[in-house]
Amino acid sequence: MKRCLALLPLCLGLAACQSPNPYNAVSAAIPPAPPQAANAVDMSAYPAAPRDFGRYRNWTWLNGQLPPGTQWADSAQVAEAVSNGLDQRGLRPSQNPQAADLRVAASTRTETRIRQVRDDYYDPYYGGAGVGAGYYGGNGYRNGYGGYASVPIVRTYQEQVVVVNISMFDARSGQPVWSASAETGSGGDQSDRAKALRQAVQRALTAYPPS
Repeated sequence: MKRCLALLPLCLGLAACQSPNPYNAVSAAIPPAPPQAANAVDMSAYPAAPRDFGRYRNWTWLNGQLPPGTQWADSAQVAEAVSNGLDQRGLRPSQNPQAADLRVAASTRTETRIRQVRDDYYDPYYGGAGVGAGYYGGNGYRNGYGGYASVPIVRTYQEQVVVVNISMFDARSGQPVWSASAETGSGGDQSDRAKALRQAVQRALTAYPPS
């Protein structure tokens, strides 16, 4: 009798497992792909191809305008310095501006820089013991306490600099492809400024074409 009572829950459990499942799985069919999917390639799924700077051979000014001038250098001086710098990088002015490979823009602006200079000042009366500081003894040497020591002095000053910026754009797409800037001192006469402008342009173009 007891054995029958023990088997009763087991039988009920098996009967429950064999009862129909009230939940029905329903799946929707996958919609068909659009007809153009077979021929279209999603380029956003791939990294952009490296830009071939070797195909850029000539250039013209962006929007056909020379770089703006400033009190430090006029428009013609900036244009000449940039044109000479591009020529040394293998880029020639385009005879037909409409068919140029690159469009170039350049500008100059004055900015203020904060400079710091450290000077080591030697103080003969800075602490320590031994010969070197204090008072003179009868033997002609400095006796007593003291010694020579280096005391750092930091001087802060402002300096005016001229920043030269050069930007290049793909003539077909209009997208920016390269830009760089360099700065130079703003002092000197007209001859010194022209030399400083050329040097700043050369420093800015050092990284072209990018490796």
